[in-house]
Amino acid sequence: MNTNEGEAKQMKRSFYIAIALVALVGWAGQHFMVAASGTHGNAFTPDTVQWGPPPPFVSPGAQFAVLEGDPTAASGNYTVRLKMPAGYRIAPHWHPLRENVTVISGTFKVGMGDTFNADKMGSFPAGSFAYLDPDMHHYAMAASDVVVQIHGTAPVQFNYINPKDDPSKK
Repeated sequence: MNTNEGEAKQMKRSFYIAIALVALVGWAGQHFMVAASGTHGNAFTPDTVQWGPPPPFVSPGAQFAVLEGDPTAASGNYTVRLKMPAGYRIAPHWHPLRENVTVISGTFKVGMGDTFNADKMGSFPAGSFAYLDPDMHHYAMAASDVVVQIHGTAPVQFNYINPKDDPSKK
């Protein structure tokens, strides 16, 4: 076999490999587009998230979505989203289990302690993340329309510092 024939075979082989790679990438792209479109039970795009009223331990006016798990179960992982209008407040409270919070959109304000004090709150824009260890006393407010994603281990439990702040008791 001469050099030109060897080069031709190598080019032909490279061409077939390139076609196979393009086909594989195309297939993978289609697969992930289908998964991201919400057609699978475990993947969501923003427009496929099912919003509803918040649970009783959160004041009316917000919207709530369960993405994964059951936050009220005795155990197991959960992921939820809370959509709050500008000015929405969550009174000082604590949780017995760790809470992980990601700000999806808007600016979320959080303060630490037993008394709501807007002047002592930190501002967290979209993309921010925080985790709150068990028994950490905190409060929150939506500085603008806000969506936060919360994940952790069930059961979710709100313990309001002032029992009069608990919406489930009103």
